[in-house]
Amino acid sequence: RDIGIRVYKVGMTWPIEPDGLRAFAQGLDDIIVVEEKRSFLEAQLKEHMYNWAEATRPSIVGKYDEAGQWVLPSTGELTPPTIALVIAARLNRFYTSERIQERLRWIEDKERELALPRANFARPAHYCSGCPHNTSTVVPEGSRAAAGIGCHYMVTWMDRRTETFTQMGGEGVPWIGQSPFTDTAHIFQNLGDGTYFHSGSLAIRSCVAAKVNITFKILYNDAVAMTGGQPVDGTLSVDDLIRQVHAEGVQKIWLLSDDPDKYRGNSVLSTHGVHLADRDELDRVQRELREEKGVTVLIYEQTCAAEKRRRRKRKLMVDPPKRSFINQAVCEGCGDCGVQSNCVSILPVETEFGRKRAIDQNSCNKDFSCVKGFCPSFVTVHGGSLKKRKASAIDPGFDRLPLPAIKGDLAQPWNVLITGVGGTGVVTIGALLGMAAHLEGKGVSVLDQTGLAQKGGAVTCHVRIAREPGEIHAVRIAAGEADLVIGCDVVVVNDYWALSKIRESRTHAVINQYESYPGSFTRDPDLQFPLKKMLDAIGLALGHQNLDVLDATTIATNLLGDSIATNLFVLGYAWQKGLVPVSLDALMRAIELNAAAIEMNKKAFAWGRLAAHDPAAVEEAAGLNRPKLLPIKTVTVSDAIAWSDAGVADTLDELIARRVAYLTDWQDAAYAGRYRGMVEQVRSAEAQKVPGSTRLTASVARYLSKLMAYKDEFEVARLYSSGEFRQRLEQNFDGDYTVKFNLAPPLFAKKDPVTGHLKKAEFGPWVFKAFAVLARLRKHRGAWWDVFSKTAERKAERQLIEDYSKRITELLNALNPDNLDLAVAIAEVPEQIRGYGHIKEASIARAQARWTELLAQWRQPGLRKAA
Repeated sequence: RDIGIRVYKVGMTWPIEPDGLRAFAQGLDDIIVVEEKRSFLEAQLKEHMYNWAEATRPSIVGKYDEAGQWVLPSTGELTPPTIALVIAARLNRFYTSERIQERLRWIEDKERELALPRANFARPAHYCSGCPHNTSTVVPEGSRAAAGIGCHYMVTWMDRRTETFTQMGGEGVPWIGQSPFTDTAHIFQNLGDGTYFHSGSLAIRSCVAAKVNITFKILYNDAVAMTGGQPVDGTLSVDDLIRQVHAEGVQKIWLLSDDPDKYRGNSVLSTHGVHLADRDELDRVQRELREEKGVTVLIYEQTCAAEKRRRRKRKLMVDPPKRSFINQAVCEGCGDCGVQSNCVSILPVETEFGRKRAIDQNSCNKDFSCVKGFCPSFVTVHGGSLKKRKASAIDPGFDRLPLPAIKGDLAQPWNVLITGVGGTGVVTIGALLGMAAHLEGKGVSVLDQTGLAQKGGAVTCHVRIAREPGEIHAVRIAAGEADLVIGCDVVVVNDYWALSKIRESRTHAVINQYESYPGSFTRDPDLQFPLKKMLDAIGLALGHQNLDVLDATTIATNLLGDSIATNLFVLGYAWQKGLVPVSLDALMRAIELNAAAIEMNKKAFAWGRLAAHDPAAVEEAAGLNRPKLLPIKTVTVSDAIAWSDAGVADTLDELIARRVAYLTDWQDAAYAGRYRGMVEQVRSAEAQKVPGSTRLTASVARYLSKLMAYKDEFEVARLYSSGEFRQRLEQNFDGDYTVKFNLAPPLFAKKDPVTGHLKKAEFGPWVFKAFAVLARLRKHRGAWWDVFSKTAERKAERQLIEDYSKRITELLNALNPDNLDLAVAIAEVPEQIRGYGHIKEASIARAQARWTELLAQWRQPGLRKAA
């Protein structure tokens, strides 16, 4: 007001109310219209003021200025810094101050800092574990699909040849206009059951009338999952759906279900000529439908995974006594289980023998699509129950913890930014802080930015605490105004929006460094978690001060038996550091009022306090300093936390010794001797030609062993027959349970009629005995009766060993310090060779192509340097 600025907040954007606008605009020289997307309000202002006298008509800018230059963008979200820079530029023509200039300099410096390269690692939302859309949104090779409104829209960022979307009820209609002008003869259109009931049936009617070739995939999941699992308004059964689409003129209708038996004998299906199949037939059915003329409908019926989980908890749906489990020793880390299931409950496990997979039994919704991965490592456990993880029984002496000195005196509002993953309790932390401040009579605002949080996306919570409510003028924390960042997930803190709130010398941060992988891991089995890069970016924003980093998830889970305790643990840590300006009594009362897992939450908070006060004691209690002995580590069912250094060899000699022992068990001492001889040959040559280096030797030690210890039928049998696998089962399951195996024996497994690949089947516990016999016969590999060794896959594996040895010998002949990096790269190519059957065949082809490329570089005359 002092410098002549007015603010007009529009309540109804169209039509804009003219009298209030006229009163606001009179006497102004400039009006800056701040609105996201296109210039909707700006155009109305110009229309209303067009006939004003030139002397009284203000200049109106928004998306463009007077010269037609871009001012505010029409795409994306308008950030406070973007708006501030535009306002300051206009204001600078007639007024400025040192305070404004200082703020502008800070914003510009911050924007330059945020523009610096940092880890390109985000946490987009993803389908829930066991979500029907993980399977239903797949389209056959050579086809494409269009998206629509609903959870299934997330397929557009999942590399499934699905693009574009429309407003609710418009699904499929754009194809009416596109189809005459493209060579594409047919598309699939995803359509949720809720959208169909709302207005999507009209789109089907339009396409029938237009006679276009399109298949509507109606995704019937029995709930409005996008907004929390509400039932579809009105009544819509599968029978009703069939009657309606048939009445609209659709002649070819397929119904696919995860439980097709419940529809067998249904008169509605037979009356309307509906074809019924298991969801496993999706690819075949879609290939058939894309050849049909006109409109076809594929109804994919499977209950929403989140809704299924809710119903099971409330005893409204049977919870099948069955779980899938991975034998990590057999797992090759190929990632085909992720490709088949698209499921975020499949987690990476780093071991000395490479990256493996584990199933997070806590989040698993028992869809069992992962079992389709072409790999014998999957077993299904029938009966029994998950073994409950016990909380620590150690007396931590919480009562003796000193009370901290609170850093925030509330001379100005204290701003807390909480970041994390949807579904882990981030919003709860904000609610607890808000309630605690309210109980103390303080002013408080809590703003939750959840987006697609319930789908595992990023969540941020802005909490502002002041002495009086009137001291809080905005609920969102401005750029550089965060006093505390509680980073329950390091990935979300690394985001632009979180980093922009941090100011050097003002902001403190407590970061959970646990490596929680995003959904993109299902599509990239080699995805690396760039923890160091993310922490570097956070440290840079903080000026490398006021930063506390801890593996809160591992510690909290080990202490309390459940990873859900993580966020309260981090809050307790921050509170003990004096960074949360509410009392202990108020926080404890807020936890009680929340009325959910009260005792566990209080203990989690207290353990977090102790971690800030005596970190060594907490690490001891959590078992972080215990030796890790197993060469293939166990992943507990409650959290699937993996020790990244479990059983890893510390020295080259230890690495070689372990591989020798492994290969001796794989075959015999003579076989292991071949391995040792080759490795020692490399070691001697490297020591002579590149003194001080053992890089090539270490690589050959790892990857020659990997090739020689290929997992044939005998080796898989040995790994299942070892006591180690049974030990892991006992560590994870209680009660009376039966283990069944999911296998595709190459000599007698059926083939998929579409792909030609072997199909897996479930075999009973008798396989344990068969494996025991096979394991004992492994010493006789290659005997005349060994039919397995005569398959193309086994011949290819043996040839790889010979080829690798020859290539390494070639490298040794010309090795020198200048080409060491290239030699190591050639030696490490077998890292790409993984899996079984057709999966391994494809990986070998990729590896051979890589070898061809690298060896061409090696053999260039100008590349070598005489040793």
